[in-house]
Amino acid sequence: MNNFFSVAGKTAVVTGGSSGIGAMIARGFVESGVKTYITSRKLEQLEQTAAELSSLGECIAIQSDLSTMAGVDAFAEEMLKREPKIDILINNAGAAWGAPVEEFPESGWDKVMDLNVKSIFFLSQRLLPALRLAGNADEPSRIVNIASVNGITHPHMNNYSYSASKAAVIQMTRHMAADIRPTNVNINAIAPGFFPSKMTKHALAHEQEIKEGLPARKVGELADVAGTAIYLCSKASNYVCGHTVVLDGGQVANAG
Repeated sequence: MNNFFSVAGKTAVVTGGSSGIGAMIARGFVESGVKTYITSRKLEQLEQTAAELSSLGECIAIQSDLSTMAGVDAFAEEMLKREPKIDILINNAGAAWGAPVEEFPESGWDKVMDLNVKSIFFLSQRLLPALRLAGNADEPSRIVNIASVNGITHPHMNNYSYSASKAAVIQMTRHMAADIRPTNVNINAIAPGFFPSKMTKHALAHEQEIKEGLPARKVGELADVAGTAIYLCSKASNYVCGHTVVLDGGQVANAG
Protein backbone atom coordinates (compact mmCIF):
# COMPACT_ATOMS: atom_id res chain seq x y z
CA MET A 1 0.00 0.00 0.00
CA ASN A 2 2.79 2.45 0.81
CA ASN A 3 4.09 2.34 -2.77
CA PHE A 4 0.72 3.42 -4.15
CA PHE A 5 1.46 7.00 -3.10
CA SER A 6 5.20 7.07 -3.82
CA VAL A 7 6.66 9.50 -6.35
CA ALA A 8 10.30 8.93 -5.33
CA GLY A 9 12.77 8.82 -8.20
CA LYS A 10 10.58 10.73 -10.64
CA THR A 11 11.48 13.91 -12.51
CA ALA A 12 9.06 16.85 -12.34
CA VAL A 13 8.65 20.30 -13.83
CA VAL A 14 6.66 22.90 -11.86
CA THR A 15 5.89 26.16 -13.65
CA GLY A 16 5.39 29.19 -11.46
CA GLY A 17 7.34 27.19 -8.91
CA SER A 18 9.03 30.06 -7.10
CA SER A 19 6.11 31.11 -4.89
CA GLY A 20 2.58 30.34 -3.73
CA ILE A 21 0.94 27.07 -4.73
CA GLY A 22 3.76 26.23 -7.16
CA ALA A 23 6.39 26.46 -4.43
CA MET A 24 4.19 24.37 -2.11
CA ILE A 25 3.89 21.61 -4.70
CA ALA A 26 7.60 21.81 -5.51
CA ARG A 27 8.47 21.42 -1.83
CA GLY A 28 6.19 18.42 -1.51
CA PHE A 29 7.89 16.79 -4.48
CA VAL A 30 11.44 17.58 -3.33
CA GLU A 31 10.75 16.20 0.14
CA SER A 32 9.28 13.06 -1.49
CA GLY A 33 12.44 12.30 -3.48
CA VAL A 34 11.46 13.89 -6.81
CA LYS A 35 14.07 15.65 -8.95
CA THR A 36 12.20 18.92 -9.35
CA TYR A 37 12.72 21.71 -11.86
CA ILE A 38 11.04 25.01 -11.04
CA THR A 39 10.62 27.89 -13.43
CA SER A 40 9.30 31.45 -13.26
CA ARG A 41 9.99 34.86 -14.72
CA LYS A 42 11.60 36.58 -11.70
CA LEU A 43 15.12 35.19 -11.39
CA GLU A 44 15.97 36.39 -7.87
CA GLN A 45 12.93 34.81 -6.25
CA LEU A 46 13.32 31.68 -8.37
CA GLU A 47 16.91 31.16 -7.26
CA GLN A 48 16.02 31.88 -3.64
CA THR A 49 13.26 29.24 -3.66
CA ALA A 50 15.51 26.72 -5.41
CA ALA A 51 18.22 27.30 -2.80
CA GLU A 52 15.74 26.77 0.05
CA LEU A 53 14.34 23.58 -1.50
CA SER A 54 17.79 22.24 -2.37
CA SER A 55 18.44 21.86 1.34
CA LEU A 56 15.64 19.26 1.33
CA GLY A 57 16.45 17.40 -1.89
CA GLU A 58 17.10 18.06 -5.58
CA CYS A 59 15.65 21.32 -6.95
CA ILE A 60 16.86 23.06 -10.11
CA ALA A 61 15.88 26.57 -11.23
CA ILE A 62 15.43 27.57 -14.89
CA GLN A 63 14.22 31.09 -15.61
CA SER A 64 11.53 31.46 -18.27
CA ASP A 65 8.74 33.70 -19.48
CA LEU A 66 5.88 31.40 -20.46
CA SER A 67 3.57 34.28 -21.40
CA THR A 68 4.97 34.21 -24.96
CA MET A 69 5.38 31.39 -27.46
CA ALA A 70 9.07 32.27 -27.76
CA GLY A 71 9.38 31.77 -24.01
CA VAL A 72 7.48 28.48 -24.09
CA ASP A 73 9.67 27.20 -26.91
CA ALA A 74 12.90 28.28 -25.23
CA PHE A 75 11.98 26.65 -21.91
CA ALA A 76 10.78 23.42 -23.56
CA GLU A 77 13.96 23.22 -25.61
CA GLU A 78 16.09 23.64 -22.49
CA MET A 79 14.11 20.99 -20.60
CA LEU A 80 14.30 18.46 -23.43
CA LYS A 81 18.04 19.08 -23.63
CA ARG A 82 18.42 18.27 -19.94
CA GLU A 83 15.78 15.55 -19.52
CA PRO A 84 14.81 13.16 -22.34
CA LYS A 85 12.19 11.70 -19.96
CA ILE A 86 9.87 13.79 -17.78
CA ASP A 87 7.48 12.02 -15.41
CA ILE A 88 5.47 15.00 -14.16
CA LEU A 89 4.48 18.41 -15.53
CA ILE A 90 2.67 20.77 -13.17
CA ASN A 91 1.17 23.66 -15.16
CA ASN A 92 0.83 26.22 -12.40
CA ALA A 93 2.13 29.54 -13.79
CA GLY A 94 -0.67 32.06 -13.94
CA ALA A 95 -1.73 35.68 -13.83
CA ALA A 96 -4.82 37.64 -12.84
CA TRP A 97 -6.33 41.01 -13.73
CA GLY A 98 -9.19 42.94 -12.18
CA ALA A 99 -11.28 45.81 -13.52
CA PRO A 100 -14.97 46.74 -13.75
CA VAL A 101 -16.71 45.10 -16.69
CA GLU A 102 -17.15 48.47 -18.43
CA GLU A 103 -13.44 49.24 -18.16
CA PHE A 104 -11.84 45.82 -18.56
CA PRO A 105 -8.94 46.21 -21.06
CA GLU A 106 -8.01 43.94 -23.93
CA SER A 107 -4.45 43.88 -22.60
CA GLY A 108 -5.67 42.43 -19.29
CA TRP A 109 -7.73 39.84 -21.13
CA ASP A 110 -4.87 38.76 -23.40
CA LYS A 111 -2.21 38.69 -20.68
CA VAL A 112 -4.25 36.31 -18.53
CA MET A 113 -5.43 34.06 -21.36
CA ASP A 114 -1.94 33.77 -22.85
CA LEU A 115 -0.36 32.60 -19.61
CA ASN A 116 -3.25 30.74 -17.98
CA VAL A 117 -4.51 28.82 -21.01
CA LYS A 118 -2.32 29.13 -24.11
CA SER A 119 0.96 28.40 -22.32
CA ILE A 120 -0.51 25.29 -20.64
CA PHE A 121 -1.54 23.81 -23.97
CA PHE A 122 1.65 24.59 -25.86
CA LEU A 123 4.10 23.70 -23.08
CA SER A 124 2.30 20.37 -22.64
CA GLN A 125 2.46 19.88 -26.42
CA ARG A 126 6.19 20.66 -26.54
CA LEU A 127 7.02 18.33 -23.63
CA LEU A 128 4.83 15.43 -24.78
CA PRO A 129 7.76 13.49 -26.32
CA ALA A 130 9.55 13.39 -22.94
CA LEU A 131 6.32 12.64 -21.06
CA ARG A 132 5.49 9.77 -23.42
CA LEU A 133 8.97 8.29 -23.02
CA ALA A 134 8.59 8.33 -19.24
CA GLY A 135 5.11 6.77 -19.10
CA ASN A 136 3.97 3.22 -19.60
CA ALA A 137 0.71 1.28 -19.44
CA ASP A 138 1.17 0.41 -15.75
CA GLU A 139 2.18 3.89 -14.66
CA PRO A 140 1.57 6.77 -17.06
CA SER A 141 3.43 10.04 -16.78
CA ARG A 142 1.40 12.95 -15.44
CA ILE A 143 0.25 16.44 -16.34
CA VAL A 144 -1.54 18.34 -13.59
CA ASN A 145 -3.10 21.67 -14.54
CA ILE A 146 -3.83 24.22 -11.82
CA ALA A 147 -7.31 25.62 -12.32
CA SER A 148 -9.36 27.49 -9.67
CA VAL A 149 -12.74 27.48 -7.97
CA ASN A 150 -13.17 30.79 -9.82
CA GLY A 151 -13.65 28.70 -12.95
CA ILE A 152 -16.54 26.84 -11.29
CA THR A 153 -18.51 29.38 -9.24
CA HIS A 154 -19.00 33.15 -9.26
CA PRO A 155 -15.75 34.68 -7.93
CA HIS A 156 -17.45 37.80 -6.47
CA MET A 157 -14.55 39.76 -7.93
CA ASN A 158 -14.09 41.60 -11.22
CA ASN A 159 -11.43 39.15 -12.49
CA TYR A 160 -13.30 38.28 -15.70
CA SER A 161 -10.41 36.96 -17.76
CA TYR A 162 -9.11 34.93 -14.81
CA SER A 163 -12.38 33.11 -14.15
CA ALA A 164 -12.86 32.50 -17.87
CA SER A 165 -9.30 31.18 -18.18
CA LYS A 166 -9.73 28.75 -15.29
CA ALA A 167 -13.00 27.42 -16.70
CA ALA A 168 -11.08 26.88 -19.94
CA VAL A 169 -8.36 24.98 -18.07
CA ILE A 170 -10.96 22.60 -16.62
CA GLN A 171 -12.44 21.83 -20.05
CA MET A 172 -9.00 21.65 -21.70
CA THR A 173 -7.97 19.10 -19.07
CA ARG A 174 -10.96 16.88 -19.94
CA HIS A 175 -10.39 17.24 -23.68
CA MET A 176 -6.66 16.58 -23.62
CA ALA A 177 -7.00 13.66 -21.20
CA ALA A 178 -9.40 11.83 -23.49
CA ASP A 179 -7.03 12.24 -26.44
CA ILE A 180 -3.64 11.70 -24.76
CA ARG A 181 -4.27 9.09 -22.06
CA PRO A 182 -3.98 6.21 -24.60
CA THR A 183 -0.35 7.28 -25.16
CA ASN A 184 0.49 6.75 -21.46
CA VAL A 185 0.21 10.39 -20.38
CA ASN A 186 -2.50 11.03 -17.80
CA ILE A 187 -3.93 14.52 -17.25
CA ASN A 188 -5.94 15.88 -14.33
CA ALA A 189 -6.36 19.26 -12.68
CA ILE A 190 -6.64 20.86 -9.26
CA ALA A 191 -9.03 23.74 -8.58
CA PRO A 192 -7.77 25.43 -5.41
CA GLY A 193 -9.86 27.71 -3.27
CA PHE A 194 -8.19 30.27 -1.01
CA PHE A 195 -4.47 29.68 -0.46
CA PRO A 196 -2.21 32.49 0.82
CA SER A 197 -0.09 33.69 -2.12
CA LYS A 198 0.91 36.80 -4.03
CA MET A 199 -2.22 36.44 -6.15
CA THR A 200 -4.47 36.48 -3.08
CA LYS A 201 -2.53 39.04 -1.00
CA HIS A 202 -5.27 41.62 -1.57
CA ALA A 203 -7.61 39.39 0.49
CA LEU A 204 -5.21 38.47 3.30
CA ALA A 205 -6.56 41.29 5.48
CA HIS A 206 -9.88 39.40 5.48
CA GLU A 207 -8.35 35.96 6.14
CA GLN A 208 -10.30 35.37 9.37
CA GLU A 209 -13.57 36.28 7.67
CA ILE A 210 -12.71 33.94 4.78
CA LYS A 211 -12.00 31.09 7.22
CA GLU A 212 -15.32 31.60 8.98
CA GLY A 213 -17.13 31.42 5.65
CA LEU A 214 -15.66 28.01 4.78
CA PRO A 215 -17.04 24.71 6.11
CA ALA A 216 -13.44 23.62 6.87
CA ARG A 217 -12.89 26.84 8.87
CA LYS A 218 -9.36 27.12 7.46
CA VAL A 219 -7.54 28.35 4.38
CA GLY A 220 -5.42 26.06 2.24
CA GLU A 221 -1.88 25.20 3.25
CA LEU A 222 1.15 23.33 1.93
CA ALA A 223 0.05 19.84 2.96
CA ASP A 224 -3.30 20.26 1.22
CA VAL A 225 -2.07 21.11 -2.25
CA ALA A 226 1.23 19.19 -2.12
CA GLY A 227 -0.61 16.08 -0.93
CA THR A 228 -3.20 16.37 -3.68
CA ALA A 229 -0.52 16.85 -6.35
CA ILE A 230 1.42 13.84 -5.05
CA TYR A 231 -1.75 11.73 -5.15
CA LEU A 232 -2.47 12.78 -8.75
CA CYS A 233 1.12 11.89 -9.74
CA SER A 234 1.26 8.49 -7.98
CA LYS A 235 0.00 5.00 -8.79
CA ALA A 236 -2.96 5.64 -6.52
CA SER A 237 -4.54 7.87 -9.19
CA ASN A 238 -3.73 5.80 -12.32
CA TYR A 239 -7.45 5.39 -13.06
CA VAL A 240 -8.35 9.07 -12.45
CA CYS A 241 -8.41 10.69 -15.89
CA GLY A 242 -9.52 14.13 -17.03
CA HIS A 243 -10.94 15.21 -13.69
CA THR A 244 -10.53 18.36 -11.62
CA VAL A 245 -10.05 17.91 -7.89
CA VAL A 246 -11.73 20.80 -6.08
CA LEU A 247 -9.46 21.73 -3.18
CA ASP A 248 -11.33 24.47 -1.38
CA GLY A 249 -12.35 23.60 2.17
CA GLY A 250 -15.97 23.34 1.03
CA GLN A 251 -16.24 26.72 -0.73
CA VAL A 252 -18.00 25.37 -3.82
CA ALA A 253 -20.25 23.10 -1.78
CA ASN A 254 -21.19 26.05 0.41
CA ALA A 255 -22.08 28.15 -2.64
CA GLY A 256 -25.12 25.94 -3.27
